[in-house]
Amino acid sequence: MGIETGFSSEDKLVDWSALTVDRIEPEVEEALESAKADIEAICRVESDAATFENTFMALERGGKRLSRAWGRVDHLTSVKDSKELRDEFNKMLPKVTEFNSSIPLNARLWKALKAFAVKPEALALKGIEKRYFDETVADFEQAGADLPADRKSRLEEINNELAQKTQKYSENVLDATNAFELVVEDEGRLGGLPESALQAALQSARSKELGSDEKPVWRFTLHAPSLFPVLKFAEDEALRKEIYEASSCVGLSEPYDNTQLVRDILKLRAEKAALLGKENFADNALQRRMAGSGAGALGFVEDLHGKAKEAFDREVDELERYVAGRLREEQDSLEPWNVTYWAEQMRQERYDFDEEALRPYFSIDRVIDGMFRIVEGLFGLRICDNEGAEGWHDEVKVYDLYDSEGDLLGYFYSDWHPRQEKRGGAWMNFLDTGAPPIEGEAREPHVGLICGNMTAPIGDQPALLTHGEVETVFHEFGHLLHHLLGNVEIRSLSGVNVAWDFVELPSQIMENWCWNRESLNRFARHHETGEAIPDALFQKMVAARNFNSGIMMMRQLSFSKMDLDLHLHPENYYEGDLDQSIRSVLEVYSVPCKTKPPAMVRRFGHLFSSPVGYAAGYYSYKWAEVLDADAFTRFEKEGVFNEETGTSFRKTILSQGNSKDPMELFKDFMGREPDPEALLKRCGLLG
Repeated sequence: MGIETGFSSEDKLVDWSALTVDRIEPEVEEALESAKADIEAICRVESDAATFENTFMALERGGKRLSRAWGRVDHLTSVKDSKELRDEFNKMLPKVTEFNSSIPLNARLWKALKAFAVKPEALALKGIEKRYFDETVADFEQAGADLPADRKSRLEEINNELAQKTQKYSENVLDATNAFELVVEDEGRLGGLPESALQAALQSARSKELGSDEKPVWRFTLHAPSLFPVLKFAEDEALRKEIYEASSCVGLSEPYDNTQLVRDILKLRAEKAALLGKENFADNALQRRMAGSGAGALGFVEDLHGKAKEAFDREVDELERYVAGRLREEQDSLEPWNVTYWAEQMRQERYDFDEEALRPYFSIDRVIDGMFRIVEGLFGLRICDNEGAEGWHDEVKVYDLYDSEGDLLGYFYSDWHPRQEKRGGAWMNFLDTGAPPIEGEAREPHVGLICGNMTAPIGDQPALLTHGEVETVFHEFGHLLHHLLGNVEIRSLSGVNVAWDFVELPSQIMENWCWNRESLNRFARHHETGEAIPDALFQKMVAARNFNSGIMMMRQLSFSKMDLDLHLHPENYYEGDLDQSIRSVLEVYSVPCKTKPPAMVRRFGHLFSSPVGYAAGYYSYKWAEVLDADAFTRFEKEGVFNEETGTSFRKTILSQGNSKDPMELFKDFMGREPDPEALLKRCGLLG
């Protein structure tokens, strides 16, 4: 089988079984040489001969083979981790990182680009070409293209070190998570756990050949579908404590201790920012995002904190008083492993609502099929199973996405359940970016993927999701639509390649359809009877929606505050007690607990599992929630299934990528700037 069929294959849907570990090094090496040749061709362009086509557009087209090959290797490390794959990935990572980081620091390349940039033709650029020109120049300047040679050299070293250290951080989180298991032999310790959690734990034990039919045991892990039911429902406090402490210590103990890696990454990011003329990494990362700077993002977070603080304090007091009453004790702070449990007890009592009662109505196949039908109607699409395509695992499904006129827009993979070799969380990614029809050529389809760690099926029963998991499915599919519906001629400006405090708008707005009665009726059907969610249960669900919304708001803000402080004032974390340093910053953001848990910083993959990621950008979730809460008011006003409104959202947001400034895109849809109070109203924190 030739190399053209492997990692760098131009095929949109690849033969994953052929992408074997032994092919990584030769194919990535070949792709690197091809990419270097693309860059060298631009470097050789004489100043007098420089045109938009042979400089900027040549850069846009260059390195495709490397992007495809490395993107597929990188993806496999997320879903099919092994020692052999990890070794090959880490062998090639420095070379790929060095090449990618060298592009904006290449003096000859920058000279060739500037040779065109000073010409009258550059000033005459319009539309998408001007946007690409401006964004590319800004990318190079922000990455250090104008630095002297010695500082460029150090910057390349930093980029390489960051790639390796963040990869090691990510590996440590995965390995530490997989290293833990809690096997319970005494069924009496499992009181309060829902049947779904018990059956999943029993099945997990059997998968490891633990226990027997005569003497069953129950196995719990730190994967979300196993962890959260224990913290939320288990009556045995010792059980809750054991699994909570194990979870909070991921990345804390040898051989998976991330403490020094966190310090090293912060130092490297700070040095990088200084080399680029910025006071801190946050200012460097956010200079072209909607917040504009670290101070701008921090001001947003602290403003929301001020508006949510009264509700937060009241809810904490109510929870403590509730627990004191139930236990007939004096009011006091709770232990951290008891907060979620008692909050759930209080919610069930206050609203007579048990979220587990919803699970039978959310079989994953019906949820996904219903979601497909909703977006088909809203956005003028058609989604079909691709039975002939294969994935990287037996559980993976492949789909084709068409528009209503029959044009193939793209393909996507879905992979929903936990596996030991798969990283935690849920995410969307793209494997290939297509393009609309240009000058008579056919449309080139996009390729994307969507992954999660949702509740797995038990025995012959379908996978039954929590409502929170349903929201996650819709959320990630919103990201996927943003990629697959991209209709931008220049690929690097298409899809999710937008400012990170805007990228969550398409994903978070999709969650609103998980709360609408008419929408739920389309997919929330009992897996045995086919009946819709009863009205009484739906009303309880809606009534309980904003329970402890102040606490939940503050939890997200605490992550954002920690992230920003780490990157605005990294010197405070280089030495000493890392947990205490973070604790002092988050004191007014955190539920007060008797035992102070370790900070999340050692297992916070959003911030530390890639050189940039959400570092200094975690506030983006709340920022985009403001945008989505406001944008959804138009759907509420015009109809949540109004095709004209959906078409408008597709046309102005989903298809536009980074073709315009994000505020301009928002105003194209809403006709005005965002209403900052929309989120507070939705959360019940504003009348």
